[in-house]
Amino acid sequence: MATVLSISGSPSATSRTARLLRHLDARLEAQGHDVIALDVRTLPAEALLGADFAHPAIVEATELLARADGVVVATPVYKAAYSGLLKALLDLLPQYGLDGKTVLPLATGGTTAHVLALDYALRPVLNSMGADHIVQGWFTLDKDITVAPDGTVGVAPGSAEALSRVVDQFSGALARTARPLLAAAS
Repeated sequence: MATVLSISGSPSATSRTARLLRHLDARLEAQGHDVIALDVRTLPAEALLGADFAHPAIVEATELLARADGVVVATPVYKAAYSGLLKALLDLLPQYGLDGKTVLPLATGGTTAHVLALDYALRPVLNSMGADHIVQGWFTLDKDITVAPDGTVGVAPGSAEALSRVVDQFSGALARTARPLLAAAS
């Protein structure tokens, strides 16, 4: 199937955003996709903030993006926008780094007042990077995500159903875009 780059834009090591994303990665893997996780917080701050395009970690992130058929971008919403950490990475990726790719935007936040951040803050940037197809994204309230002491992630029923639906739509879109590539290779 497809290779998916799964980007967490959360600055926190105990982030609900990152944990939810890894939970969804497992669903994509179960559907046969090869998922590569990229937690932006693990990239060197000096490379991100210093716009060091040549830093080995930034070069590797760029190469991971180039290899991916699809990209899942997840971010917590702060001040009605995606995280500054995610912005720092997106600024270092190629201008049309999403060309030919299917993208699933996801966001988490403390209030439904932030739900529009997906469409009015994140989606335009993904569009400007040349994404071929940005599927319907989803905003999940922090209160709908629980993490058990063993690290198991739970999602409230309504949000769980919606997330399953958007992940499955993303997976279906990847399958449709992969078919023409396979046919062209034959």
